[in-house]
Amino acid sequence: MFSRRHLLQVGGAAALVSSTSLPSLAAGKELRIALVVKALGIGFFDACHEGGEQAAKQLGNVKVIYTGPTKTTAEEQIAVIESLIAQKVDAMAISANDTNALVPVCKKAMARGIKVISFDSGIAPAGRILQINPSNNTLIGAKCVQMIAKTLNYQGEIAILSATAQATNQNIWIGKMKEELKKPAYAKMKLVATVYGDDVADKSYREMQGLIKAHPNLKGVIAPTTVGIVAAAKAVVDAKLTGKIFVSGLGLPSEMKAAVASGATDTFAIWNPIDLGYTAIMVAAQIAEGKTTGKPGSVLHCGRMGDLKVTPNATVAMANPYTFDKSNIDKFAKIF
Repeated sequence: MFSRRHLLQVGGAAALVSSTSLPSLAAGKELRIALVVKALGIGFFDACHEGGEQAAKQLGNVKVIYTGPTKTTAEEQIAVIESLIAQKVDAMAISANDTNALVPVCKKAMARGIKVISFDSGIAPAGRILQINPSNNTLIGAKCVQMIAKTLNYQGEIAILSATAQATNQNIWIGKMKEELKKPAYAKMKLVATVYGDDVADKSYREMQGLIKAHPNLKGVIAPTTVGIVAAAKAVVDAKLTGKIFVSGLGLPSEMKAAVASGATDTFAIWNPIDLGYTAIMVAAQIAEGKTTGKPGSVLHCGRMGDLKVTPNATVAMANPYTFDKSNIDKFAKIF
């Protein structure tokens, strides 16, 4: 579990604010808010859960229902959402396994009066009120390319190991990576493949092995998934290719400490998942209570995360990605 003294914003310590600056709930009214993740048992989402519970504690009358499927499929996630509709929860904050497949069930939830937002991996606009992006998509895509490029001295073959082929955030980030790679600075780099490990450790490991076998000149891999980056780094170490192939992308410091120590990873990045879960519950509570509609142009008061303004396309961005390497990995690995 993460203690209050360990709460961080990306790039620095976050000051705990007084309850007077937080949204207040009506006396005696308990809001039941479901935090629906892609799959249970993923460290990133466990950290989101911790942040959600901290938001609930500060708000006072919020109960967080942390749930998700056992597999990262739309079908299983839909079944979870159907169950929550039957339970008549007040709101749901969902990280989607499929941007479009979840729309009908989420529209059904909203028709029943349940407030639905998405976070991390978004639901298509028709199925939610707003989407909380952990950062700016362009910055995330560019950061992933910049990190591996610097490690490889801006030359060599690279590949991408993603989560599921339908994951909204992954696909957006990959698109932004490809845009970044068109810049003259990367003229000597070549993207040779994009593969999908479905956010499953074993499959991600096998996909990385496949990349190594299929591309003998491979120099770097970008894995914008906390499950995939760990698996990819392990495959490099197991193949005794440390120093020849480097893995970068998005990961948790606590899970990437060994990869950095081994040399399989030079740098990687992430935002604070604790803060992401905290923000999701803060936003869902305000909308469920009727303090805001969450419509474009509205301002969301998010406690220690400050005020977030909803963009014209009904999204908000929480924070910029933060880079980790051997100089700071030990410090942050103790936190999340």
